[in-house]
Amino acid sequence: MRRLALALSATAFSALIPIAPRAAAAGPPKADLVIWGGPIHTAVDAHPTAQAVAVRAGRIVYVGARAGAAAEVGPKTKVIDLHGAALFPGFTDCHVHLSEIGERELTLNLEGSKSVAEVKQRLAAWIATHHPKGVIYGMGWHEGGWPEHRFLVRGDLDAVAPDQPVILERADGHALVANSAALRAAGITAATPAPEGGQILRGPDGQPTGMLVDNARALVAKLMPAPDEARKIEAYHAAFKVETAYGWTGVHYMSVDPADVTLLEAMDARGEVPLRIYNAVLGVKAGPLMAAGPRQTPDGRITTRAIKLFMDGALGSRGAALFADYDDAPGNKGTLVTEPAVMRPILAEALKRGFQVSTHAIGDRANAEVLSLYEATFKADPAAGARARWRVEHAQILRPADIPRFHRDHVIASMQPSHAIGDLHWAAQRLGEARLEGAYAWKSLLDSGAVVVGGSDAPVERGSPFVEFYAAIARKDLNGFSGPDWHREERLTRARGLKLFTSSAAYARFAEKDLGTIEVGKRADLSGFSADFMTVPPAEILKAHAVLTVVDGQVVYRAD
Repeated sequence: MRRLALALSATAFSALIPIAPRAAAAGPPKADLVIWGGPIHTAVDAHPTAQAVAVRAGRIVYVGARAGAAAEVGPKTKVIDLHGAALFPGFTDCHVHLSEIGERELTLNLEGSKSVAEVKQRLAAWIATHHPKGVIYGMGWHEGGWPEHRFLVRGDLDAVAPDQPVILERADGHALVANSAALRAAGITAATPAPEGGQILRGPDGQPTGMLVDNARALVAKLMPAPDEARKIEAYHAAFKVETAYGWTGVHYMSVDPADVTLLEAMDARGEVPLRIYNAVLGVKAGPLMAAGPRQTPDGRITTRAIKLFMDGALGSRGAALFADYDDAPGNKGTLVTEPAVMRPILAEALKRGFQVSTHAIGDRANAEVLSLYEATFKADPAAGARARWRVEHAQILRPADIPRFHRDHVIASMQPSHAIGDLHWAAQRLGEARLEGAYAWKSLLDSGAVVVGGSDAPVERGSPFVEFYAAIARKDLNGFSGPDWHREERLTRARGLKLFTSSAAYARFAEKDLGTIEVGKRADLSGFSADFMTVPPAEILKAHAVLTVVDGQVVYRAD
């Protein structure tokens, strides 16, 4: 009885005193973003696919089954259903000219012109529509496949604009054609000598044809007013729009004007930069930047720790430096646009300051010269190459004996698969079939142990990730054609092709701990495409479009 009474008393007492409810255990914060509903390719060999990804504070916090991601969904979580589209680590274009991409959108765009006649028609239409004052500038023409089988000449432009200076830049950015009015304004005559590292093409009468190659382009540069800051910003905004709409989350920006580094950083501080940008500054102008050392914006969006140098010109304009003559131009071996003696002190300074070097080299001689210069720079410290991660941009025509040197010297081959779509229709004419054995040799380089990364060289090429991935795995042109001299044994598996633009791209900019794969802890840079590159027939890749572009966990592009 006493125990019962005590129990009743305790119960009654407790009923009189309010008891505070026990606080629920605080769980981890929910995700900001969850993506599922389509195949997810991680670029991680051990776990290549997943069903869902969760992101918090710009970082990936979950990768795996959809049920696990569902636990990360809270009332404020943005959930994106891919509806069957495929998700990848953020695709990075490892070789672009960002300001020129913007200019392509803002100026006379001759990309895709199918003949001399069409160039003239586009030029005439531009003049009639825009009534330009001063020099008329256009870009993007390429004579490959034209029925005229020749470069543009000044007479073509004179027929449309006889009195107003016209300068039309070839797609490769290594040659241009100027009309007679522009040549007169620049003081270029039959007696004008070609500058070192450049060519003034001349007709049978000795008169300039209007084609200026590589360093000779500078002869008309004074006619073109430098863009002011407002024009630069406009061009960058145009380029950002193009790149994110393609699904690129980052770019390696080649040949950056040093003044544009601070401009881009200021734009980023204002929240105007949706892409991740890795800058390679023009080496001949990079002295003050190198002296200050590598730099990065607080949000990690813009990094500057590379310089860009040029060893030779382009194959199409016969400026690529070769060991033997061009097959279609006896006596011409191309041009070294920068002498090795000029490059040596720049390389030594870059190594001392911790700057990566990216050197343009297309011809077999140019590539051999660059590799030898790198080797000589690393000679005092054999381990320096592995730390420096220096690059050859294009690595386009190689002697087979030079291929193992990339791995041996820890040199990255930064290549553009789409060049093998356009170039190989006429490369045999320039080089002969024997030299194509080491041309566009992505698989041979990878098999040798070298790191290979993929880019587009836009606006030289269109700049589409669909074209680049297709070219890497199919090694066919856009119509599905591949000739007997195209060496289709160099095509890549899809897994290898994916790494060109993801994990290897991250390594090439020293960011493999943060970027390049879909893994917990990494930055949430993600690209969603309407087609699954890893499974659809190759031709279907060309029909794809971007559906989602995410940078630092923020959606910067989403298809309607």
